[in-house]
Amino acid sequence: MNGNGAGFTNAVRVHNALTAGIEKRILMWMAQRTPAAIGPDHLTALALACQILAGAGYALSAKNGHFLWLVNVFLAFNWLGDSLDGTLARVRNRQRPRYGFYVDHISDTFGAFALMAGLGLSGLLDWKIAAGMLVCFYGLSIESYLATYTTGRFQLSHGMFGPTEIRILLAVGNAVVISRPHVELAGRAFRLFDFGGLLAIFGMAAMLVSAAVRQTMLLYREETLP
Repeated sequence: MNGNGAGFTNAVRVHNALTAGIEKRILMWMAQRTPAAIGPDHLTALALACQILAGAGYALSAKNGHFLWLVNVFLAFNWLGDSLDGTLARVRNRQRPRYGFYVDHISDTFGAFALMAGLGLSGLLDWKIAAGMLVCFYGLSIESYLATYTTGRFQLSHGMFGPTEIRILLAVGNAVVISRPHVELAGRAFRLFDFGGLLAIFGMAAMLVSAAVRQTMLLYREETLP
C-alpha cells in the first residue's frame, strides 16, 4: 500500500533478508494474478486479523497443543496479507505512501501485541519473556521509523532477518514444541520457547543498539557543524 501525497517523498526500501530475493519474485507473480476485486486494504485487514487469530491460537494451545498447527496456518495468511498488500499497490500503480505506511505499521503494532499476549498465555513461554520480546520488537520498529524519517531509507530487515524469517522461525518452533516442549542444557530442562525467547531478546537488543549507533554516527557526519 503506497501513492503520491503532495510534498511527500517515498522512502527507499532496503530489504536484505535471507528470503528477500525469492519472496519478491513470488509476490510479483501473485500480485499479477490477484483478482481485481481484492485490493491492498483487504490484504492489510487479512494480515491483522490473522495475526490476532494466531495470538488466540497460542492462548488456546494452553488447553490443546494441536492449536499450534492452526497458529501456523494463520501465520502463513498473515505473511500473505502483510507482504502482498504493498506489492499489489505498486503493480497496479495504486499507491498511497503516507496512508499505506501508516496503516501497515500501526496494524503491525496491534498485531504484535496480540501475538505476544497469546504466547504469554500459552504456557509455552514465560509471560515476562514474551513482554521482553514485545518491547524489543517495538524498539526496533521505533528505530526503523525514525531512520526512515531522518534518512529517507526504510529498513525492512536487520541483518539476515526480516518479518518473513521471524514467521518461519515461529512456525518451526510451533511444530517442534508440540512433541518436544523442553530442551536440556547443563543437565537442566528448560522450556524450548523460553530458551528461544531469550535468544530473540538478546538478538533484537543487539540489533537495536547496533542500528542506533550506526544511524547516530551517519547523521552526525551528515550534519557536522562548522
